[in-house]
Amino acid sequence: MARSKKPKAKPKAKEYRNNESESSMRSDVGTQAQYMTKKKDEPVYGPGNPHPFSKIKTELIWDGKYDEFGNRREIDIAGLSMPMQKIETVDQPRSEADATGKLDLFEEEMKGRRRDDFRNMLIWGDNKLAMASLLIKYKSKLDLIYIDPPFDVGADFKMGVTYGDGQEEIQKDQSTLEMVAYRDMWGMGIDSYLQIMYERLILMRELLTSNGSIYVHCDSRMDSCLRLIMDEIFGGDNFVNNIQWKRTFNTGSSKAISQKWPSNLDTIFYYRMSKDFKFNRQYRGLSPGALKRYDKVDEDGRIFKWNPLKTVSKERLKRLLDAGEAKIIPTSKYPVYKQYLDESKGALIDCLWNDLDQLSTHAAERTGYASQKPENLIERIICASTNEGDLVGDFFCGSGTTGASAEKLGRRWIMADLGRFAIHTSRKRLIGLQRKLYNDGESYRSFDVFNLGRYERQWWQKERLQGADEEHRRVVLEFFKAEILKQAPSPFLHGRKAGSFCHVDNIDSIFTREEAKEVAKAAKQAGGREIYCLAWEFEMDLRQYCLALEAELGVKLKLIPIPREIMEKNRTSPPPFLEMAVLEAEPVYNKNDEGKRTVDIKIKKFLPSLAEVPSKELEALKERAVKSGNDFIDFWAIDFKWQPGKPFNHHWQDFRTRKDRKLKTVSDANYIYPKKGKYTACVKVVDTFGCDTSITVEVKV
Repeated sequence: MARSKKPKAKPKAKEYRNNESESSMRSDVGTQAQYMTKKKDEPVYGPGNPHPFSKIKTELIWDGKYDEFGNRREIDIAGLSMPMQKIETVDQPRSEADATGKLDLFEEEMKGRRRDDFRNMLIWGDNKLAMASLLIKYKSKLDLIYIDPPFDVGADFKMGVTYGDGQEEIQKDQSTLEMVAYRDMWGMGIDSYLQIMYERLILMRELLTSNGSIYVHCDSRMDSCLRLIMDEIFGGDNFVNNIQWKRTFNTGSSKAISQKWPSNLDTIFYYRMSKDFKFNRQYRGLSPGALKRYDKVDEDGRIFKWNPLKTVSKERLKRLLDAGEAKIIPTSKYPVYKQYLDESKGALIDCLWNDLDQLSTHAAERTGYASQKPENLIERIICASTNEGDLVGDFFCGSGTTGASAEKLGRRWIMADLGRFAIHTSRKRLIGLQRKLYNDGESYRSFDVFNLGRYERQWWQKERLQGADEEHRRVVLEFFKAEILKQAPSPFLHGRKAGSFCHVDNIDSIFTREEAKEVAKAAKQAGGREIYCLAWEFEMDLRQYCLALEAELGVKLKLIPIPREIMEKNRTSPPPFLEMAVLEAEPVYNKNDEGKRTVDIKIKKFLPSLAEVPSKELEALKERAVKSGNDFIDFWAIDFKWQPGKPFNHHWQDFRTRKDRKLKTVSDANYIYPKKGKYTACVKVVDTFGCDTSITVEVKV
């Protein structure tokens, strides 16, 4: 039986709002089609009734830029801002002198070397949260920002890292934080990427001084979109240059370039904050051929060449001739003057940078970090757009090239990155630079490491678990093979396994000190002596705090990272749940030449957690780690006077480099305590994957 068709309802005319300074209207294909064909009863547009599209300014639109009502989505800066926790203080040369009791002599030697006007900052956490938090103190304070954000949609962020003597390499996975951030960035393709970059560039604008500059590094995949976003945020009038960096090798395989021109150009967009901006012209050094032309030496020993003087007034020419700085050659069309070598800057650098090679595999500065940029590239940017003492920011810092370059050039710096491995690589690199600058008698600044402590990872919860923490806990406990507590004695206790309680942290949280204390109290009140604490991420340097809780409350906290494999679609077999690294250390007592008792620390045992190792390589590495766990130590440090709740102070450290793979297992600090008594030393170990663990050691002197 045929149904009678109902007449279609007439489409309601959409409402638009105009803003002369900034359009707040979104358009889509359906809206455009509505006006392409005139329909009955629709308004007639013209000079007296202009079409809404006629007043739209050029603007890049993407899904997420506006809400359902056509309003621009604002950034809740106040809601994002949070206090940053200082977890480390790093002044390696000074701390080392303090440890040996030579502070007075050291302070005398340090005059003019260590700058105490500013402590540089290395921040671990989501850069959006980091920048929102920095605005409290550093709004309009940064002179330069350089960023090299990810711009490869299909990139695989696994990274090869070496361990032991450096002859072996293993693939390192992203941490859960990095993986979630990557999916957030590319989860909706270009739309989500643009929204994330848009929000962060707005925060960067708020951090820059009125005469500051920003450089954004990208390639042909994202440059057109980023250029439009930067025009909107910083103003098209403040665009300065489109710098093209020509990488001179690694243009692709022969197959990749068989049907296209080789791709060996990166784009660096350079914007200023206002017309009153800093810029120091940069010059290329003289070529060998140009240097050969300087073949004369004057009576003062200065090297020079005779150069044609094509444009000069009679008065100036006479002064130069009288001073012997110029002469007339009968066979030359123009007078010639002395061009001194020490005054020759070379050719002015333009916006095609084809003289800076990409890092080779054997470069001395190479850290092994993927996407690392050469120091001379960043140094050129810093020299051009800052002066000594200025403040430089990098919020995708990676291996820390910006901080290292700024430090060498006498600039202050603030860097941030979400990756634990990035923070570890940067910290190690900057400590090595501190040592070098000190040994060379050059100035340097101390730096501190900060931790934001929280990152909202919710994509899995929203997509697969319908946003419920209870469902998330159920999935985790089932994979962990634990019993779910249906009538738990505390909201902090969620399961039980082999007589021990289980706590599963929220999916959008980092397991913190405060939470650890509440969990331990709940377990004790319920009669438990041990509890598994399962979390996606743990606050940096949490282990020593848990040891203090165990001593205080008699409850052992076992910290278990939740393996990312449980998020795999259709997974049924449980992945390995590995406890955080095992670390044991003890004090070593000696006497120095003056008969004073000195203290050092010996690492007795280290077993890495292997939490960021791909599953296919896990079994082989577990066996290797049990036999020689020390091979997986990349860095370790000691705070001989550690205090609960205080930042870790680097009194001594040792670490492997690409060229020197040796590592001490007993410190050589010869630390001298001021008086007899009991002290607490803290030992921090960072493995080759960038994961850290710490323990406390009781010292008696």
